[in-house]
Amino acid sequence: MKALTASILFACISTTVVAQSNYKESSNSFARYTKSGEIKELENAKKFIDAAYKTKRDSSNSKNNILRAMVYSSLAYADSTRKIKTDKDPIETSLNAVKLLKQRDLSNYPNEINYVNQNLVAAYIYKANKHIEKKEYEQAYNSFLEVERLGSQSIDVLRNLAYLSAEAGKTQEAIAYYKKLIELTDVDAVTYISLAKLYKSTDNTHEYLNTLKTAREKFPQDKAILFLLVEAYAENKAYAAVTPIIAEALKHEPENIELSYLAGYANENVGNIPEAKKYYKKVLELDDNNYDANLALGLIHLNDFLKNNSNLEAQYSAQDYLLKANGIKPYAVNALKGLALFYETADDQEQLDRVNTLLNQLSNN
Repeated sequence: MKALTASILFACISTTVVAQSNYKESSNSFARYTKSGEIKELENAKKFIDAAYKTKRDSSNSKNNILRAMVYSSLAYADSTRKIKTDKDPIETSLNAVKLLKQRDLSNYPNEINYVNQNLVAAYIYKANKHIEKKEYEQAYNSFLEVERLGSQSIDVLRNLAYLSAEAGKTQEAIAYYKKLIELTDVDAVTYISLAKLYKSTDNTHEYLNTLKTAREKFPQDKAILFLLVEAYAENKAYAAVTPIIAEALKHEPENIELSYLAGYANENVGNIPEAKKYYKKVLELDDNNYDANLALGLIHLNDFLKNNSNLEAQYSAQDYLLKANGIKPYAVNALKGLALFYETADDQEQLDRVNTLLNQLSNN
C-alpha cells in the first residue's frame, strides 16, 4: 500500500513539474517575442502553452489561462494570414481562455487583459477590412460588434458600425448608430445625409425632413443637402417651402431645366405668377421645345384671357404657347383641352370643332 501511494505521489509531482516547465518555456518564448517581434518565438510560446494544457486542472489554472490568452491574441493579430496551424481560430482560443478566468483573476491581471483586448480588437478590425474588400458587410459589421464588445468605444468604431449596419440592411441599428454619432461628436454633412436617407428608406417622411432641415441649419452652404431638401419639399407638394430656397439651388446649377421648371411650378402654386413666368421662360431659353414650360405659359396666359377676352396680349400669348405645346406633343390631352377652351373663348368655331374632334377620338381609343 505504501509503495502504491508513493508511485501515485511521484506521478503527480512529475505531471506538475512538466506543466510548470511548459508554462515557463512558453513564458520565456513569449517574453522574447514581445522584445524581438520574431514570429518563431510566438510559435514556440504557443507550442509550450498548448503542452501545459493536459488536465482539467491545467485549464483551471489562472496563470495558464492568462498566458494562453496573451499568446493566442498575439497570434490572432500578428499571424493575420494564419500561417501557423491551430486547431481553432486564435481569436476563439484566446476568448475561451479569458472565459475560464474567475472574476477575481480578471482584477488581478488588468495589464494582461488590456493587452489581450488590444490584440483582439486589432484582429477583428483586420477581419472586418477583409470582409469589406469582398463586400461582405454583415460579416464586417459582426466583427466591429466584437470590437465594441471588447470595450473599444471610439468614434471611428461607431462610424464603422453605422456604415456597415446600413450596408448590411440593418436599418434600425444604423439609424441608432448615426443618431449616436450626431449626439457625441461634430459630424460632417454626409453623416446627416446618410441618416436622412435611412429615414426615407423606412418611409419616415417626418424624420427625413427634420434631419435635412437640421443639416441645412448646420451646413447652409452644402449643395447636396439643399438639393435633397428641395426635392423632399417638392415630393410632399410643400411649394411654399420650395420657393424661398430654389433660387439658391439654381445658383449652383443655372442650366438645370428640371430645377427651373420646378421653380416656375412652385411659384405658380403659391400664386406668384410673375416669378412663375420668369422661370418658365428660363426653361424655354434652355430648351425651346420643352412641352411642359410651353403648356404652363400657355395656360397662364389663357387664364388671363378668360378673365378678360379683350386682353389681346394674353390672347396672342396663350395661342402661341398652346400651339407650340400642341406641336411638340400633338396628342397630349392637356394642350388640346387648353386650345379647346381658348378657341371657345376666342369664338373660333372651326378650330374648336377640329380640336374637339381630335379629343373625342383620343377618348374613344
